[in-house]
Amino acid sequence: MNEPQELKSTWKSVRTRTITAGGVKFAYRELGADNPGPPLVCLIHLAAVLDNWDPRVIDGFAARHRVIAFDNRGVGASSGSPSASMEEMAQDAIAFVEAMGFDQVDLFGFSMGGMIAQEIVLMKPALVRKMIITGTGPAGGEGISKVARVTYLDMLRGWLSFQDPKQFLFFTRTPSGIRAGKEFLLRIQERTEDRDKKITVAALQAQLKALRRWGNKAPADLSKVHHPVLVANGDSDRMVPSRNTRDLAERLPNSELIIYPDSGHGAVFQFHGDFVRRALAFLAR
Repeated sequence: MNEPQELKSTWKSVRTRTITAGGVKFAYRELGADNPGPPLVCLIHLAAVLDNWDPRVIDGFAARHRVIAFDNRGVGASSGSPSASMEEMAQDAIAFVEAMGFDQVDLFGFSMGGMIAQEIVLMKPALVRKMIITGTGPAGGEGISKVARVTYLDMLRGWLSFQDPKQFLFFTRTPSGIRAGKEFLLRIQERTEDRDKKITVAALQAQLKALRRWGNKAPADLSKVHHPVLVANGDSDRMVPSRNTRDLAERLPNSELIIYPDSGHGAVFQFHGDFVRRALAFLAR
């Protein structure tokens, strides 16, 4: 594909590439390479691969920013053994960013990705300019160690009702939440070619172990994180209870908080238009 065509790609059509870092071949996709400023690196949620990103959010960001999303080690099309701690995932992310040749990046972390982002900024603060962390919480946050229980319960609910578990995990059971879930699930199926490999059971179990460790970990000193941070969630998050989002905003000294009404873990996908607009304004300031 030549460069002009590549620049016109959208999330549902952009090709998957690979880069090797630390002995791991990372699968990634990139949009908006001609846009100025630090690239926005996206950190994915539990059990997710590249195809789980909402095209409206990624395309919205790519209209103004260079956007890169990648599969964690041992997940999707990336090689290696899956990591079982947020610290290991953060180290892998740093290795990926450095292999891409970036001196400084912005981070967008959703759910587990928001936890990885916190570890990255504590490990290597100079690498990060700004962070957007959504549907997430701090180390030791209330209810985070129980994510596995909620996940397995909603996987069973999905199986019994012939629905995708994300309909229960990400969205409320109100009419607007159910409608938003159905629309989101349709959007992430828009890509029909060159789809990613699904996560394996072993990788899912490793990530659930990492979440339990994170939930039982001693709280970090977030007062030393002076980077601008946009924190967002819905008001009814079942996976990472919404009080964790408010806690993060209070503990991060340079934060902005968005809480969307009648929404859960996937609020930024339910309100993708408003979220992208506000996130772009945050990155531009």
